[in-house]
Amino acid sequence: MMAIRYPKSIVAALGLSIVISLFFSCENNNSLELKRYYSEGAAIYQTHCLNCHAADGSGLLALIPALNDSTFLKNNKASLACAIRYGLKRPIKINGKAYDENMPAANLAPMEIAQVITYMNNSFGNQLGMVTMDEVEADLKSCK
Repeated sequence: MMAIRYPKSIVAALGLSIVISLFFSCENNNSLELKRYYSEGAAIYQTHCLNCHAADGSGLLALIPALNDSTFLKNNKASLACAIRYGLKRPIKINGKAYDENMPAANLAPMEIAQVITYMNNSFGNQLGMVTMDEVEADLKSCK
């Protein structure tokens, strides 16, 4: 039997279309996962964070910091999980303002922490992407 030979351009076009299809299907899965984390995080935020940090993330004057400082969130990414799980009992400085009030512990599961951080990272003018449960679990191991 004789094998059918296709022109290289057809084979290349077919290969390229497969790669593009795979790329967009992965991107859609990542996008769906981000949306899932975000929506779950919004519910957790309402239950555990809203009373102090406000619905719009604006905080409470000089007592409780706003959550719209993406620089602070980005630079303190590894310590956010610890602050949420165990609370915060030390002063912090955000946007040049010092905050001295203690933050109570939320004692959330790693998945819940990942979801609420993802929500904060993508709300209040922030666009910092998703934080996974694996990242949170690694961060929690280094809490002081």
